[in-house]
Amino acid sequence: MKRLTACFIILIFTACDLENKPGEEQTVKKLPYIGHHDLEYSEVNGVQIIDTVHQGIRSFDYLNQDSLSVTNKSYENKIWIAEFFFSTCPTICPIMNIEMKRLQNEIDEMGLSEKVQFLSFSIDPDKDTPSALRSYKDRYCNNCNNWDFLTGDEEFTHRLGIESFKIFSGREEEAEGGYAHSGAFSMVDPSGYLRGVYNITSYDGSVNKNEYRRLKKELRILIDSLK
Repeated sequence: MKRLTACFIILIFTACDLENKPGEEQTVKKLPYIGHHDLEYSEVNGVQIIDTVHQGIRSFDYLNQDSLSVTNKSYENKIWIAEFFFSTCPTICPIMNIEMKRLQNEIDEMGLSEKVQFLSFSIDPDKDTPSALRSYKDRYCNNCNNWDFLTGDEEFTHRLGIESFKIFSGREEEAEGGYAHSGAFSMVDPSGYLRGVYNITSYDGSVNKNEYRRLKKELRILIDSLK
């Protein structure tokens, strides 16, 4: 078997398989895989077969708000909705988490809380100790079990956001709070593959309602595809 690496990023964040009917809106049938992928070549009965091998989310190891060690395997078989933030952020982070809480409430009302895990990765671990994250979480959902706030190695977290979740985060001395980061949420399927990136909150603090609706719609598509 021979493997050929295709080193490019799929930049299309919308679904790639659409069904159009006259007089109706486009209906998403299949969500894309986002990120790098390899092409794997093999031969079966003299016929060349080309398989696409998608890049999964990189393995990680963090402490959550209760000082418990968690890894990818802690959230196996669940859909993840992830963000990158810091608790002392004076700009978009509170808005992001209001929207995250709103989504968490709607998921709970639909009876889907056991299928969806919310993950908030801190990009400022020096300040965001587990106890600080516990206090922060209590502002938004002190009684929800499907939302974890994670803290760990800062450099690794910045790389994880960019390389795996396709969300920018990094130190920026001129930015308020000392960090610059995207206001996007990422959606990962239960097999650990990135399936959507949604620019929920803009740098000016505005909420993109269309992106929020798209996230909800594609989350439902992903859940239905697992049945």
